[in-house]
Amino acid sequence: MRMRIRSVGAALRFAESVLLAPGQRHARRNAWAAVCENRRYAADRRHDALPGVAAGTAGTRSVRQ
Repeated sequence: MRMRIRSVGAALRFAESVLLAPGQRHARRNAWAAVCENRRYAADRRHDALPGVAAGTAGTRSVRQ
């Protein structure tokens, strides 16, 4: 695989992508794990909340027209 690099900036970006690729994959895995954990936490909070709060109806008044 031969790649022609046209500028110093392109060379630096290429070197950065080669050298940092494993770290970026690790960071993405960590970020996704945090998203999943936050979703579980939010689901637990919804489950533990009062029924009206979980449905989003607590403290709201119905408006009749």
